[in-house]
Amino acid sequence: MITKENILAIAKKTILSESEAITKLIDFLDENFYEAVQRIYESKGRLIVTGIGKSAIIAQKMVATFNSTGTPSMFLHAAEAIHGDLGMIQNDDIIICISKSGNSPEIKVLVPLLKRFGNTLIAITGNITSFLAKGSDFVLNTTVDTEACPINLAPTNSTTAQLVMGDALAVCLMEMRDFKPEDFAVYHPGGALGKKLLLRVKDMIEHSLKPMVTPDTSIKKAIFEISEKRLGVTAVIEDNKIVGIITDGDIRRMLNDRDTIADLTAKDIMSKNPKVVSSETMAVDALNILEDFSITQLIVADNGEYKGVLHLHDILKEGIV
Repeated sequence: MITKENILAIAKKTILSESEAITKLIDFLDENFYEAVQRIYESKGRLIVTGIGKSAIIAQKMVATFNSTGTPSMFLHAAEAIHGDLGMIQNDDIIICISKSGNSPEIKVLVPLLKRFGNTLIAITGNITSFLAKGSDFVLNTTVDTEACPINLAPTNSTTAQLVMGDALAVCLMEMRDFKPEDFAVYHPGGALGKKLLLRVKDMIEHSLKPMVTPDTSIKKAIFEISEKRLGVTAVIEDNKIVGIITDGDIRRMLNDRDTIADLTAKDIMSKNPKVVSSETMAVDALNILEDFSITQLIVADNGEYKGVLHLHDILKEGIV
């Protein structure tokens, strides 16, 4: 009978087995790895990554990682390659071929065809004496002692080792290209990640209203301005300069403290020196300011010119948190 303890023990054993397989890769890093990275970095073409079976799935993940980190890549299924897809390979392309055994029938057919084109061929294999290894310019060793699979058949440790070797290549190339967050953003414009890296305050206030009053504006009119613009706040402007801010909170506190407001003006209740950001401020940085000061609105101004109000709800609607 399988118990909870048995299941957890099996899971821990699997994770430990794969982690040990990954650790051993460190000892396999040699001149081949260095030269492979150099060739890819200096290449004027693309990186073609191919494989079959589970290795093909790993190849697709590698391609996704390379593409998103500045190395133009394409996936080529080893079986499809020998039925016409070799046509995608161009003269300057570098090819990575992934195979645990390096001796599968498809690989044995594919390798001579790849070499015929004269492209640099990099093998990622668990068998450094295999047909693939012997036919490649550089060999990245991903040998594992056993699979985590209890019958030592299902690719587990071996595919994990392949994946990690691909990540090592990608990270080295990122470092060599001095790949920065803004570069990453170019390849990830969608979703929360892209918005964190790309979205600026100006993108969120472009069509928003600009509540404003003067210091001498009556409180009644100030309340009307806040209500009409529906941002819970109004800027107080004098001589085209921002001199203060009135929020819903300021209005509530005033009403609690006074029986009459007929003689009050905006300057009597406004908060001076409001928090101001420029329209070029990153949205995520504006969010940090809102959180740090426990406020929900920021005045937006460029070189002292009032541009509008950024509300916490504007950021939340963009889904970057």
